[in-house]
Amino acid sequence: MDIQLTSLHWVFVAFIVFILALLVKRRDTTLVCVAGIFTLGLIATESLNGSVSGIFNSFIYATKELIGTIFIISIIVAMSRVLIITGINETMVKPLTGFLRTPTMAFWGIGIIMLVTSLFFWPSPGVALIGAVLLPVALRVGLPALGAAIAMNLFGHGIALSGDYIIQGAPKLTADAAGLPVSQVMEASVPLVIVMGLVTTIVAFWMMRRDMKNGKWKNGLVEGAVTGVVVSSGAGVVLPKATKKALAISIPVLFAIDVVAMFALDLQGGNATALIGGTAVLILIAVTMLAHRNKGLEETTSYLIEGFQFGFRVFGPVIPIAAFFYLGDSAFKDLFGDHLLQGSHGIVNDLGVALANHVPMNGIVASVTLTAIGAITGLDGSGFSGISLVGSIAHMFSTAIGTGAATLTALGQVAAIWVGGGTLIPWALIPLRPSAASARSSLPGAT
Repeated sequence: MDIQLTSLHWVFVAFIVFILALLVKRRDTTLVCVAGIFTLGLIATESLNGSVSGIFNSFIYATKELIGTIFIISIIVAMSRVLIITGINETMVKPLTGFLRTPTMAFWGIGIIMLVTSLFFWPSPGVALIGAVLLPVALRVGLPALGAAIAMNLFGHGIALSGDYIIQGAPKLTADAAGLPVSQVMEASVPLVIVMGLVTTIVAFWMMRRDMKNGKWKNGLVEGAVTGVVVSSGAGVVLPKATKKALAISIPVLFAIDVVAMFALDLQGGNATALIGGTAVLILIAVTMLAHRNKGLEETTSYLIEGFQFGFRVFGPVIPIAAFFYLGDSAFKDLFGDHLLQGSHGIVNDLGVALANHVPMNGIVASVTLTAIGAITGLDGSGFSGISLVGSIAHMFSTAIGTGAATLTALGQVAAIWVGGGTLIPWALIPLRPSAASARSSLPGAT
């Protein structure tokens, strides 16, 4: 089937190329995305009023699509905050420190603990939850501070965040842009995440042991690295020891029950996210009321405000970018009306069919290209800001080759987040910003 491309299609492609060029130069793309929305609206409606209104309406559309992801991350961060301040996080992790008796055990132990924690709490609050407790233990058994940071980084910001199987923020973004169910993208990403995780962690461990043996690491640091670890003991909230222990046991059990319920009730996507989010809200309220007593009402609101500030700070740059790429699919018709040619299935679909008709496209070319594009989108240091682009291009390529939509989408997602989620480009990495009761670490160069 031959698809006739219009000026709308070529403008969309031109802005994608422009966005990629800016990402390579590590420049922000928000302004370009807004300009793209305006230009597409102006061409479609031939109305200044319609194109200007379309900018705001596209933001609303993107926010509606992303609001569940923004809320779940905000709530998890709010809950993590009260767990840190009360010291419950330390009580939760402390029993596990007994297993970290050698540098090797500390490296893999810290990594696995970080992986599990990040799946439920997201990596940024996950680092704050466990870093203050595990870093001193790692140093005590001879694991370099940078080695502990590498383990936390690869397992948390790499493996856990690139799959994001519990909170499902990353697959939600890419799946929406690719026009696929979240479950398909998650299933396709499993082997990719496993391979990427095994290769990176094993190579990192081998290189760390080699450098330690050759004497390149002194006092736990790579020569030339400027690293400081400062532990401050601020004014936390004091809870009875028995209460902290009971909560430290109850909270993991509650989340474990959620996971069991997901499988038993076949909850996926938004339903699974809602279960985790509701549980986190109840935990936040219960712990806050126990910890702050008479001030519990006000403090609950304060924790939620902190959480939502974090959530919108992370997703603030994502919304305009996602708004632009949603125009490649059904959002265009919703916002600007049916201005595409008859028989069109959306800008991205049309481009995919045209690509298949005029360019020799196969699985290998598509896979290599998606990996490169995913890595490029991660260069801005976010990881999340560009995965809507990845999903959109994966949709186009899969249409061209006739298969592999979920795999290509997952591949681009993994590449984007491994580069931009904090493993190669330091984002949400140490330094930690936990409460005054937690350790504050700064490990520049721990990538």
